[in-house]
Amino acid sequence: MNNDRFETAPMRGRIVVITRPAGTATALARRVRVGGGVPLLLPGLALRRVADDASAREGLQAALAEDVLIFSSPAAVRFAAALGSLRTLATVLAVGQGTARALRRHGIHAPLAPARQDSEGVLDHPALDELHGRHIALIGAPGGRGLLREQLLARGAQLRELHVYQRVAPRLDRRHVEALLQLPASALVLLSSAEALHNLCRILPPTALARLFAATAIVSSERLASAARAAGFARIELAASALSADLLGAAIRAD
Repeated sequence: MNNDRFETAPMRGRIVVITRPAGTATALARRVRVGGGVPLLLPGLALRRVADDASAREGLQAALAEDVLIFSSPAAVRFAAALGSLRTLATVLAVGQGTARALRRHGIHAPLAPARQDSEGVLDHPALDELHGRHIALIGAPGGRGLLREQLLARGAQLRELHVYQRVAPRLDRRHVEALLQLPASALVLLSSAEALHNLCRILPPTALARLFAATAIVSSERLASAARAAGFARIELAASALSADLLGAAIRAD
């Protein structure tokens, strides 16, 4: 993001609720402060390593020999790299620029990333035009990227799914609830995961949820906009992607 946009603190003291997984929101919180906002960390997910490292390591070695690798998130890259080297001769696709940057940090010098940074964007990439009989490895966590899985199989790919980490419900405590009970209607809620939204709806007490839904949701996709609306948000602003710059750009535009 161009820092010039933040020189006049466009968020003007607004509270910005960050729902990214626990332990992953530090950089985004810093950017909120630079923009004059007040970050409030409310993780909708927690990320954990898989239970069987040995099996995951063996699976990674097999996946690296496939024709195409698709990494579903920066977390998928980070947890996979903890298992071993990611060096491969395969075509490597990233779901988004954040995932592509993570791959470059771990030695994949030219990962492919679609302009549209979601599952639909990956499926539209020319590298996936002809898949019949090709061996594809989808690297991520259980339960995510269902559209990718469905469409890759429908196109005739031989699909290997490798789970290198798992997403679990976060541990929220009284401090999170108390902060939400004081949340003003002018607050902004950054949402980039339907699963995180589902967890928050399930875990938080109704009084805290009501204050959350009174804020403006900044969402990273049309699908997530629909999920936020169904959950109870009335005011929704659509960002161009789940990238921090796009989420914050939409936050600045929000009334």
